[in-house]
Amino acid sequence: MKFAKIALPAVLASAVAVPAFAGSLEPTVVEPVVTPAPVPVAPARDWTGFSGGIQLGYGSFDTDGTPDDYDEAMTYGLKSYYDYDFGTWVLGGGVQYDWSDADLGAAGDLDGILRVGARAGYDMGDTMVYGTGGYARAYTSGGEIDGGDSDGYFAGIGTETFLTDNWTVGTELTYNEFTDFDADDMELKNTQFNVSLNYRF
Repeated sequence: MKFAKIALPAVLASAVAVPAFAGSLEPTVVEPVVTPAPVPVAPARDWTGFSGGIQLGYGSFDTDGTPDDYDEAMTYGLKSYYDYDFGTWVLGGGVQYDWSDADLGAAGDLDGILRVGARAGYDMGDTMVYGTGGYARAYTSGGEIDGGDSDGYFAGIGTETFLTDNWTVGTELTYNEFTDFDADDMELKNTQFNVSLNYRF
């Protein structure tokens, strides 16, 4: 009887304690898995096609073989190119003409420079960085000597950057050299920087 008196309260206490302990367990909270939204990727630019533009520049004009043989002047002109985009590289060709009133001293005035050449560029997305070169021709008039016109060449570097889907802005630095004037020993060396606004078709 003593054992029953001792065991019964212990059993009752255990029966009460177990539900109380079990009820104190909190359910495990499962955090929802959130998938981040994809980052939008800018569409790749395609440089393939024709373009036409206007340009404004500034250049130095150094004439050897004549007196008063150096001048600096503004230029303005037109340009047109066709480019083909190979993915990473862009290859193209085109023509430019710059009007000028640079004073060549005894050789008169430089009326303009024509350039016909190729360019090869690296496609960086919205911007293309390129090298360029080709044929050039200088046109002169007036002066004490008959300088005439001269064939020559040009070489340079440039950039072109999309502003919108069709409009781009360009910069170009070229070196131009002419050694085939009518006047003996006359040479013209021109370093020129142009800024252009272009429409790509």
